[in-house]
Amino acid sequence: MELYAREFGQGDPIVILHGLFGFSDNWQTIAKALADHHLVVTPDLRNHGRSLHVPTHTYPEMADDLKAFLESHWIFSTTLIGHSMGGKVAMQFALDHPDMVDKLVVIDIAPGEAASNHTEIFRALLDLDLSRISRRQEADDFLKTRIPDFAIRQFLLKNITRRQDGGYAWKINLPVLWKEYTSILGPVQGTPFEKPTLFIRGSRSNYIKDDDFALIKSLFPKADIVTIAGAGHWVHADKPVELLETLRNFIS
Repeated sequence: MELYAREFGQGDPIVILHGLFGFSDNWQTIAKALADHHLVVTPDLRNHGRSLHVPTHTYPEMADDLKAFLESHWIFSTTLIGHSMGGKVAMQFALDHPDMVDKLVVIDIAPGEAASNHTEIFRALLDLDLSRISRRQEADDFLKTRIPDFAIRQFLLKNITRRQDGGYAWKINLPVLWKEYTSILGPVQGTPFEKPTLFIRGSRSNYIKDDDFALIKSLFPKADIVTIAGAGHWVHADKPVELLETLRNFIS
Protein backbone atom coordinates (compact mmCIF):
# COMPACT_ATOMS: atom_id res chain seq x y z
CA MET A 1 0.00 0.00 0.00
CA GLU A 2 1.51 3.32 -1.10
CA LEU A 3 1.55 5.91 1.66
CA TYR A 4 1.12 9.62 0.97
CA ALA A 5 4.11 11.61 2.20
CA ARG A 6 5.72 15.04 2.24
CA GLU A 7 9.45 15.53 1.62
CA PHE A 8 11.82 18.30 2.68
CA GLY A 9 15.48 18.95 1.94
CA GLN A 10 18.11 16.50 0.75
CA GLY A 11 20.84 14.34 2.22
CA ASP A 12 20.85 11.30 4.48
CA PRO A 13 17.20 10.39 5.12
CA ILE A 14 15.14 10.92 8.24
CA VAL A 15 11.59 9.54 8.39
CA ILE A 16 9.10 10.95 10.94
CA LEU A 17 5.92 9.05 11.84
CA HIS A 18 2.94 10.88 13.38
CA GLY A 19 0.66 9.67 16.17
CA LEU A 20 -3.01 8.70 16.44
CA PHE A 21 -5.36 11.30 14.87
CA GLY A 22 -2.31 13.00 13.32
CA PHE A 23 -0.91 13.28 9.81
CA SER A 24 2.21 14.48 8.03
CA ASP A 25 1.46 18.21 8.49
CA ASN A 26 1.84 17.92 12.28
CA TRP A 27 5.61 17.55 11.95
CA GLN A 28 6.32 20.21 9.30
CA THR A 29 8.13 22.59 11.66
CA ILE A 30 10.52 19.92 12.94
CA ALA A 31 10.90 18.38 9.47
CA LYS A 32 11.84 21.70 7.85
CA ALA A 33 14.33 22.44 10.63
CA LEU A 34 16.05 19.07 10.14
CA ALA A 35 15.99 19.43 6.35
CA ASP A 36 19.01 21.75 6.33
CA HIS A 37 21.25 18.66 6.15
CA HIS A 38 18.84 15.79 5.51
CA LEU A 39 16.05 14.50 3.32
CA VAL A 40 13.14 14.46 5.77
CA VAL A 41 10.07 12.39 4.88
CA THR A 42 6.77 12.58 6.80
CA PRO A 43 4.32 9.88 5.66
CA ASP A 44 0.64 9.65 6.51
CA LEU A 45 0.15 6.25 8.12
CA ARG A 46 -2.71 4.02 6.98
CA ASN A 47 -6.20 5.29 7.89
CA HIS A 48 -4.81 8.81 8.40
CA GLY A 49 -4.41 11.90 6.24
CA ARG A 50 -4.22 11.20 2.51
CA SER A 51 -3.15 7.57 2.81
CA LEU A 52 -5.56 4.77 2.04
CA HIS A 53 -8.39 3.78 4.35
CA VAL A 54 -8.26 0.02 4.96
CA PRO A 55 -10.15 -2.36 7.27
CA THR A 56 -7.31 -3.16 9.70
CA HIS A 57 -4.75 -1.23 11.71
CA THR A 58 -2.01 -3.30 13.40
CA TYR A 59 1.64 -2.55 14.05
CA PRO A 60 3.02 -5.42 11.93
CA GLU A 61 0.85 -4.20 9.03
CA MET A 62 1.99 -0.60 9.46
CA ALA A 63 5.61 -1.73 9.61
CA ASP A 64 5.04 -3.58 6.33
CA ASP A 65 3.43 -0.43 4.84
CA LEU A 66 6.54 1.54 5.80
CA LYS A 67 8.92 -1.05 4.36
CA ALA A 68 7.10 -1.00 1.01
CA PHE A 69 7.08 2.80 1.03
CA LEU A 70 10.79 3.12 1.79
CA GLU A 71 11.78 0.55 -0.82
CA SER A 72 9.63 2.23 -3.47
CA HIS A 73 11.45 5.51 -2.70
CA TRP A 74 14.88 3.85 -2.78
CA ILE A 75 15.43 4.45 0.94
CA PHE A 76 17.16 1.37 2.34
CA SER A 77 18.63 2.87 5.50
CA THR A 78 17.26 5.77 7.55
CA THR A 79 17.06 7.49 10.90
CA LEU A 80 13.52 6.70 12.06
CA ILE A 81 11.55 8.97 14.40
CA GLY A 82 8.06 8.17 15.69
CA HIS A 83 5.69 9.88 18.10
CA SER A 84 3.08 8.00 20.16
CA MET A 85 1.35 5.49 17.83
CA GLY A 86 3.97 6.38 15.22
CA GLY A 87 6.60 5.59 17.84
CA LYS A 88 5.22 2.08 18.13
CA VAL A 89 5.25 1.72 14.34
CA ALA A 90 8.89 2.88 14.39
CA MET A 91 9.75 0.38 17.13
CA GLN A 92 8.02 -2.49 15.32
CA PHE A 93 9.79 -1.57 12.08
CA ALA A 94 13.19 -1.45 13.79
CA LEU A 95 12.56 -4.83 15.45
CA ASP A 96 11.43 -6.36 12.14
CA HIS A 97 13.93 -4.68 9.80
CA PRO A 98 17.00 -3.61 11.80
CA ASP A 99 19.14 -3.46 8.67
CA MET A 100 16.99 -0.55 7.39
CA VAL A 101 17.30 1.62 10.52
CA ASP A 102 20.53 3.46 11.40
CA LYS A 103 19.16 5.19 14.48
CA LEU A 104 15.78 5.06 16.20
CA VAL A 105 14.00 7.84 18.09
CA VAL A 106 10.78 7.12 20.00
CA ILE A 107 8.87 10.10 21.36
CA ASP A 108 6.64 9.67 24.40
CA ILE A 109 5.48 6.08 24.08
CA ALA A 110 6.67 2.82 25.65
CA PRO A 111 6.80 -0.55 23.85
CA GLY A 112 4.34 -2.23 26.20
CA GLU A 113 0.56 -2.05 26.59
CA ALA A 114 -0.57 1.59 26.65
CA ALA A 115 -3.26 3.09 28.86
CA SER A 116 -6.63 3.87 27.30
CA ASN A 117 -6.42 7.67 27.06
CA HIS A 118 -8.55 8.27 23.97
CA THR A 119 -11.90 6.60 24.68
CA GLU A 120 -13.78 9.82 25.39
CA ILE A 121 -12.21 11.48 22.35
CA PHE A 122 -13.33 8.61 20.13
CA ARG A 123 -16.87 8.75 21.51
CA ALA A 124 -17.07 12.50 20.99
CA LEU A 125 -15.81 12.27 17.40
CA LEU A 126 -18.11 9.36 16.58
CA ASP A 127 -21.07 11.36 17.92
CA LEU A 128 -20.20 14.34 15.72
CA ASP A 129 -22.46 14.10 12.65
CA LEU A 130 -20.55 15.91 9.90
CA SER A 131 -23.54 15.75 7.58
CA ARG A 132 -25.31 18.25 9.83
CA ILE A 133 -22.63 20.96 10.02
CA SER A 134 -22.09 23.78 7.54
CA ARG A 135 -19.11 25.48 9.26
CA ARG A 136 -16.08 24.19 11.16
CA GLN A 137 -17.10 26.34 14.12
CA GLU A 138 -20.20 24.18 14.53
CA ALA A 139 -17.97 21.11 14.93
CA ASP A 140 -15.88 22.95 17.52
CA ASP A 141 -19.02 24.05 19.37
CA PHE A 142 -20.23 20.44 19.47
CA LEU A 143 -16.92 19.09 20.77
CA LYS A 144 -16.39 21.87 23.31
CA THR A 145 -18.54 20.26 25.99
CA ARG A 146 -16.92 16.83 25.50
CA ILE A 147 -13.30 17.89 24.90
CA PRO A 148 -12.71 21.10 26.90
CA ASP A 149 -9.00 21.47 25.98
CA PHE A 150 -8.83 24.01 23.12
CA ALA A 151 -5.47 22.80 21.75
CA ILE A 152 -6.62 19.18 21.58
CA ARG A 153 -9.83 20.22 19.81
CA GLN A 154 -7.91 22.23 17.22
CA PHE A 155 -5.58 19.28 16.65
CA LEU A 156 -8.54 16.94 16.13
CA LEU A 157 -10.43 19.37 13.90
CA LYS A 158 -7.54 19.33 11.42
CA ASN A 159 -8.93 15.91 10.47
CA ILE A 160 -12.06 17.47 8.98
CA THR A 161 -11.88 18.27 5.27
CA ARG A 162 -14.39 19.95 2.95
CA ARG A 163 -15.80 17.74 0.19
CA GLN A 164 -16.31 18.93 -3.38
CA ASP A 165 -20.06 19.10 -2.78
CA GLY A 166 -19.49 21.58 0.06
CA GLY A 167 -20.04 19.19 2.95
CA TYR A 168 -17.46 17.89 5.41
CA ALA A 169 -15.77 14.50 5.82
CA TRP A 170 -13.13 12.90 8.04
CA LYS A 171 -9.56 12.51 6.80
CA ILE A 172 -9.14 9.68 9.30
CA ASN A 173 -10.87 6.30 9.05
CA LEU A 174 -12.64 6.87 12.35
CA PRO A 175 -14.73 3.65 12.51
CA VAL A 176 -11.72 1.41 11.84
CA LEU A 177 -9.46 3.27 14.29
CA TRP A 178 -12.11 2.81 16.98
CA LYS A 179 -12.60 -0.86 16.07
CA GLU A 180 -8.82 -1.40 16.17
CA TYR A 181 -8.18 0.69 19.28
CA THR A 182 -7.17 -2.37 21.29
CA SER A 183 -4.50 -3.13 18.69
CA ILE A 184 -3.31 0.48 18.80
CA LEU A 185 -2.88 0.22 22.59
CA GLY A 186 -1.12 -3.13 22.28
CA PRO A 187 2.59 -3.90 22.65
CA VAL A 188 5.30 -4.29 20.04
CA GLN A 189 7.36 -7.48 19.97
CA GLY A 190 10.42 -8.88 18.26
CA THR A 191 14.13 -9.58 18.46
CA PRO A 192 15.99 -6.80 20.27
CA PHE A 193 17.19 -3.86 18.17
CA GLU A 194 20.90 -3.44 18.87
CA LYS A 195 21.55 -0.02 17.33
CA PRO A 196 21.53 3.50 18.86
CA THR A 197 18.08 4.36 20.20
CA LEU A 198 16.70 7.41 21.98
CA PHE A 199 13.46 7.55 23.95
CA ILE A 200 12.20 11.08 24.64
CA ARG A 201 9.43 11.73 27.14
CA GLY A 202 7.68 14.83 28.42
CA SER A 203 7.94 15.56 32.13
CA ARG A 204 4.19 16.26 32.25
CA SER A 205 3.26 13.07 30.40
CA ASN A 206 2.64 9.59 31.81
CA TYR A 207 3.13 7.66 28.55
CA ILE A 208 6.67 6.52 29.51
CA LYS A 209 6.93 5.68 33.20
CA ASP A 210 10.03 4.74 35.16
CA ASP A 211 8.55 1.24 35.40
CA ASP A 212 8.83 0.97 31.58
CA PHE A 213 12.62 1.32 31.56
CA ALA A 214 13.31 -2.41 32.03
CA LEU A 215 11.11 -3.37 29.07
CA ILE A 216 12.65 -0.61 26.94
CA LYS A 217 16.16 -1.86 27.72
CA SER A 218 15.20 -5.49 27.02
CA LEU A 219 14.05 -4.66 23.49
CA PHE A 220 16.41 -1.72 22.83
CA PRO A 221 19.62 -2.45 24.79
CA LYS A 222 21.41 0.69 23.55
CA ALA A 223 18.53 3.01 24.43
CA ASP A 224 19.05 6.32 26.20
CA ILE A 225 16.02 7.92 27.84
CA VAL A 226 15.72 11.71 27.96
CA THR A 227 13.03 13.78 29.72
CA ILE A 228 12.15 17.23 28.36
CA ALA A 229 11.05 19.50 31.19
CA GLY A 230 7.67 21.16 30.85
CA ALA A 231 6.51 19.03 27.91
CA GLY A 232 3.34 16.99 27.82
CA HIS A 233 2.55 14.17 25.41
CA TRP A 234 2.74 16.45 22.35
CA VAL A 235 6.42 17.22 22.94
CA HIS A 236 6.86 18.74 19.47
CA ALA A 237 4.09 21.27 20.15
CA ASP A 238 5.00 22.04 23.77
CA LYS A 239 8.79 22.29 23.53
CA PRO A 240 9.83 22.37 19.84
CA VAL A 241 13.17 24.12 20.44
CA GLU A 242 14.26 21.68 23.14
CA LEU A 243 13.05 18.69 21.11
CA LEU A 244 14.89 19.87 18.01
CA GLU A 245 18.14 20.33 19.95
CA THR A 246 17.77 16.83 21.43
CA LEU A 247 17.14 15.31 18.01
CA ARG A 248 20.05 17.10 16.38
CA ASN A 249 22.46 16.03 19.12
CA PHE A 250 21.43 12.40 18.77
CA ILE A 251 21.32 12.30 14.97
CA SER A 252 24.69 13.98 14.54
